[in-house]
Amino acid sequence: METTTLTPRQEERRRRVIIAALELGDEGGYDAVQMREVSAAAEVALGTIYRYFSSKDHLLAAAMAEWTGALEERLARSPARGEALSDRMVNLLRRAWRAMEKSPLLSAALVRALSSSDPGVAEAADEVTERFGLMVKSVLEGVDPAAQDDIVAVLGHVWHSALVSWVNGRITIEEVGAELERAARLLLDPYG
Repeated sequence: METTTLTPRQEERRRRVIIAALELGDEGGYDAVQMREVSAAAEVALGTIYRYFSSKDHLLAAAMAEWTGALEERLARSPARGEALSDRMVNLLRRAWRAMEKSPLLSAALVRALSSSDPGVAEAADEVTERFGLMVKSVLEGVDPAAQDDIVAVLGHVWHSALVSWVNGRITIEEVGAELERAARLLLDPYG
């Protein structure tokens, strides 16, 4: 459900549901986010939650979109630092994955949900992708717009792949960072 079609009261209820899901996910990961528990924590009827979100994965994907939006705002207040373009990109990406590292259970739950084939997840996944692109493009000033889109796409795929590997226990969060840094330097070092 698009948030723009909600009344202020509905938006406030939806927000409480997302906050409850984030808190439960932070405490116990994916399995801790049970719709009945979310309902109780948010003080929102279970049926109302299902009007906003088709499934737990849909809810968690929407929570990931909210989390990404908050990260985007924090990064905008404190722009990426570094001499070279690749240094600034690495700084931005490092700050993003460190934010995920601080809440590993929640981060794993959000990534797992975002990888779901549930049709309700698609809209939130698109929002996460858009926000990620805006964060990355904030560092790409002066780069040809067509190249910016390609850089965003490649970094987005590396980011997603590395996070899925981390969630599945195949790599560490430090290795996620190393993969992102390698991709950023490979793509951006030619720009100086």
